[in-house]
Amino acid sequence: MSSLVFEEVKRVADIFNINGNIVDISRFGSGHINDTFKLVLDDEAKGSYLLQKINHNIFPNVEGLMNNIDLVTTHLKSIFVQEGLDANKHTLTIIPTKSGALYSTDEKGNYWRVFTLLEGTKSYDIVETPKQSYSGGQAFGKFQKQLASLDANKLVEILPNFHNIDFRLSNLKKAIAENKANRIAEVQDIIDFIVEREERMRRIIKMAQRNELPLRITHNDTKFNNVLLDHEDNVQCVIDLDTVMPGFIAYDFGDAIRTIINAAAEDEKDLDKVVLNTPLFKAYAEGYLSEAKDFLTEKEIESLWCGVLLLPYMQAVRFLTDYIDGDLYYKIHYPDHNLVRTKTQIKLVQELEYAEEELLSILDNALVA
Repeated sequence: MSSLVFEEVKRVADIFNINGNIVDISRFGSGHINDTFKLVLDDEAKGSYLLQKINHNIFPNVEGLMNNIDLVTTHLKSIFVQEGLDANKHTLTIIPTKSGALYSTDEKGNYWRVFTLLEGTKSYDIVETPKQSYSGGQAFGKFQKQLASLDANKLVEILPNFHNIDFRLSNLKKAIAENKANRIAEVQDIIDFIVEREERMRRIIKMAQRNELPLRITHNDTKFNNVLLDHEDNVQCVIDLDTVMPGFIAYDFGDAIRTIINAAAEDEKDLDKVVLNTPLFKAYAEGYLSEAKDFLTEKEIESLWCGVLLLPYMQAVRFLTDYIDGDLYYKIHYPDHNLVRTKTQIKLVQELEYAEEELLSILDNALVA
């Protein structure tokens, strides 16, 4: 880091109520949305901090976002205190500015915030063992359970229509009608696959419209590296709360399964490698339901499998829409990258359909474990 960047970041950090003198600043983590810096103090006993520049292009409602996080973390801390646990180790802690604000803006229009750094934890980009998968399920199940007692209507919708399949399908149909990149002919078989499953993939929305599913506070980005584990791979904390907002629990469950059950990469060209890692599914389901089954309604439990099928399907719709539009949204590394991504998600949907009876049996057994 150049001295110029160091001074700029330190100038921002000094606005916040940090308990000590900053002696070192370095870039931190592998996130692709916000810029994160680790702040080291002159006294190690006081811990370290994370300063983040919030990407307000993706999150334009910064005030709503930070209020959401404040509501959620305050609620979680109160529960951990009641349980006799160190709340600061099990949820994020926002460090306000010296004037008491949750975030700050600079002269360039950038938005900044500070959290304490949770020391002695680790995260994984890829789930390697059933134990890790169980811990991931346990983490998000407990996260949802603890937040079930907080009114979801107090939070704002940070990313409108994020998991709304009707919205995603509408975008796809618009892209097909416009055919900007003249690619429809080569993907007609994929379009047919998607159209054939439209009604089935609308089950969660239909259940919600019939008031069968309660509105919950959901994480909406349940990839595995958003769980911090201790040195023995036990759950410590759920992080990255930017997308926390009102939603339906099946979306969180389905997206977590989507990211752990596929044995291949999200852009694997060899579709024969797209197979299910059933032991990881079993472990995640058992971990999740060990925490969540006590508060979920029967209809919510029924909706879990709908989420498992929906999330890879919805991701395929999003990748395909971008491919038809000419690759305007997702970053690509070669011309048909979005098409490859689409086909991988389609294959995952097919594998899930083939294994539906087996996986439903696993879910049923996890419920009574």
